[in-house]
Amino acid sequence: MITTSDKSLRAEKSIEGRNIINSCDRETCQHLIIYLLLTFVAAVGFAASSEKNMLPFRAWYPYDTKKSPAYELTYIHQVFAVSLAALLNISKDSLVTSLIAQCRCRLRLVGLSLRNLCKDQHFAEKHTPDSISFKPSSKTLQVTATQEKIVEKRLKVYVMQHQQVLETVELLQNTFSEPIFIQFNVSRLIICVSAFQLVSETTNLIRLLSLGTYLTNMLFQVFTYCYQGDMLSSESVEVAEAAYDMPWYSCSMRVRSSIQIIMVRCHRIAKITVGGLTVLSLDSLTAVRFI
Repeated sequence: MITTSDKSLRAEKSIEGRNIINSCDRETCQHLIIYLLLTFVAAVGFAASSEKNMLPFRAWYPYDTKKSPAYELTYIHQVFAVSLAALLNISKDSLVTSLIAQCRCRLRLVGLSLRNLCKDQHFAEKHTPDSISFKPSSKTLQVTATQEKIVEKRLKVYVMQHQQVLETVELLQNTFSEPIFIQFNVSRLIICVSAFQLVSETTNLIRLLSLGTYLTNMLFQVFTYCYQGDMLSSESVEVAEAAYDMPWYSCSMRVRSSIQIIMVRCHRIAKITVGGLTVLSLDSLTAVRFI
């Protein structure tokens, strides 16, 4: 899955394509940085909010944790364990959302290729900016037999690329659907408990801030999943619009039929579902069942 996506993205050479890849990469990195900062602030807040001679988290130990150096060592152990668990959780979430983002990026590249299908040196003589009409008319130029073969060859490549993306999305669905479902239910429980603790805490300002940051962190975790899933579905629909944007009216009926098939196929939106019940989308994020 990772190898296929990486190979496909590295094969893109056009300036527009590289800009799309850089844009998706930058967006993913921004989400990761925000996630890390929220987690760091929450972890520091929990570590600093404990009262004197009290550990950040209640736990049973076979020794007196209030005596030195047992208290200091246990304190460090708890902070380290929580930080490590948080980093592992971030790594898991970032892996899944990054894989979805890769599929989004590949769909955008397919759409770009379809839009630019007739915009290079092979079509320069017949399709200059002054001569191409993007609306069907009696004066619309027809592609030559040689150009027709080029169009058919490129369409075949782009259809294969699109199919590979859909297969990757299906693999993501089969691999991560149930884990995401479990993650969402756990996150929902944590959000409810954290919100209750937040409104109940009135004395410890540091703990109040750490709880608020932790609640924001959990909401952001759910947001990243829903955002990437929503954008994946949107980019899937954009492929059909990209196919329509190319000068299909200058091609033969055979090529027009192929483009029509592509557009019909793209109406079956690529999506990731949670446990086979709910689609990952921004609508799901704002739904009552996830709040």
